[in-house]
Amino acid sequence: MKQNTEKIPFSAYQKLVIFILAVTQFSVILDFMIMSPMGDMLMKDLALRPSQFGYAVSAYPLSAGVSGLLTAGFADSFDRKKLLLFFYTGFIVGTFLCSLSGSYVMLLVARIVTGLFGGVIASVTMAIITDLFDIHHRGRVMSFVQMGLGGSQVLGIPISLALANMWGWRIPFLMVAVMAVVIAVLIFIKLRPVTHHLARQTDRSAVSHLLHTFTNKHYRIGFITTAFLSIGGYMMMPFGTAFAVNNLGISQVQLPWLFGISGVATLTALPLIGRLSDKVDKYKLFAAAAVWMMLVVLFYTRLSVSPLWVAITFNVLMMLGILGRMVPAGALTTGLPDMADRGAFKSFNSSLQQIAGGVAAASAGLIVVQKSKTSPLENYDLLGFVMIVITLITMVLMYMVSEAVKRRLGEKTV
Repeated sequence: MKQNTEKIPFSAYQKLVIFILAVTQFSVILDFMIMSPMGDMLMKDLALRPSQFGYAVSAYPLSAGVSGLLTAGFADSFDRKKLLLFFYTGFIVGTFLCSLSGSYVMLLVARIVTGLFGGVIASVTMAIITDLFDIHHRGRVMSFVQMGLGGSQVLGIPISLALANMWGWRIPFLMVAVMAVVIAVLIFIKLRPVTHHLARQTDRSAVSHLLHTFTNKHYRIGFITTAFLSIGGYMMMPFGTAFAVNNLGISQVQLPWLFGISGVATLTALPLIGRLSDKVDKYKLFAAAAVWMMLVVLFYTRLSVSPLWVAITFNVLMMLGILGRMVPAGALTTGLPDMADRGAFKSFNSSLQQIAGGVAAASAGLIVVQKSKTSPLENYDLLGFVMIVITLITMVLMYMVSEAVKRRLGEKTV
């Protein structure tokens, strides 16, 4: 059976759904992403040690993971639109609390609240995509939705850094919260109920449904792979800005250029990677991107004081590797669950992703050392080496996922 690679135009409503999910993801990603660019500022203003900052970053994904586990059994029992609105409202409240934080403890609590609600949004979004689009077009859809990552770098992070430089690091959180209120109104008015999955529900309880999903041997390989993928992806993120400022000699004024240009590259590459993911073997694309990323990390983490263009070049190359892994990996894992289990699968999968990311961020904070507020970070190259080892393991696991999806769909190429 050949893979259908014909490019079918999306309907007007499908385009609207993609836009709504993309801007929703944009706000959630931006809320998480601005922690790293403002890391150096936060560490200096609140006198945070690297370990404390690592805990502050990990608070979001760890609480998100717990929330996802608690809701996974119920994820397929409700209209996905209502679930999205409920958790997005809580995310808005948590982000407002972040803007009010004045100490390490207050920031930690605010990030926990934000994570409890914000971390579930990605799984609900992915379940909606899986319900409304077939697997041969999900790569294209996911590339557009994941443009929130590039958009957050092109617009969100540079603007956030500019606002933070003028009025303090609390203002970007306030900006995200206000923007999210507007998006919530759009979801409420324009998004139709997503209830197709309810017709296929069984009489299992929420706990039984969750246990059934977790114990399914075909799903477990997807869960394990996601965990390793997240650990490798999160490890370097929290201290990226602190490394750029204190090791590479990039100034706070130059940071918007660093993230802005990297974001433009992301926005340009994502649609191309999405289309490529729908036309070629997804695992081969994933493996090639993983090797690319490991080579970039190997050299980047060993840089010392460098010109801005060098930092930009390495960040762009690294983003291409990261995106080249994300799109095919996401498309492959959506091929594992049955329709009746998709919400629970994505919730559980997202929970493991968040928990693994939180563990990675906290671990990174224990590996990286900074002797003073302005001294270079130490052991960042060791962090890169750990990430490379984890990525190699992930390549083996993702191959197993690819083979499982091929067997399930009875196709030669996915």
